[in-house]
Amino acid sequence: MLYDLTAVQFSKMLKNLSLILEKGEIFANLKKVDMAVLLNSRLAPDQFNLIRQIQIACDTAKIGVARLTGNLETVPKHDDTETTLPELQARIASVIEYLNQFTEADFADAATIHVSQPRWEGKYLTGYEFAIEHAIPNLYFHVTTAYAILRHNGVDVGKKDYLGPMPYKS
Repeated sequence: MLYDLTAVQFSKMLKNLSLILEKGEIFANLKKVDMAVLLNSRLAPDQFNLIRQIQIACDTAKIGVARLTGNLETVPKHDDTETTLPELQARIASVIEYLNQFTEADFADAATIHVSQPRWEGKYLTGYEFAIEHAIPNLYFHVTTAYAILRHNGVDVGKKDYLGPMPYKS
């Protein structure tokens, strides 16, 4: 189940983020607003701007899955130097490509492994706790904030854009 909750869902949310950013670009072109204005926007003075929200969402997805599967050495390197929409879209695409390499089998022991980070000062979470308490909420926080920054600036995005396509049955 952790495979579906992380690799699969993270990939979907990053695709949704990419499409939301495309709507931001269309908005900027129509309103004759420099896209850099949107990319550097934030909701509050002490909050990260849109660029950083996207970078962190990507990092959360790729590093979260890598930690859960014991594959930290395979994480794509991004230097956080993106300043343009094409650069950010390339980053999102590279993370989605990375996530698509994982299979359910890669998560066989994910729920019970110990996951730690340097800033946790020797403490750890089980893989299940890490996914549910940290990685998943963190990804949604940054995608939601990116969405909110664009919406706040007038970009015509809604809940369907955020949720993306649904696997409806009939």
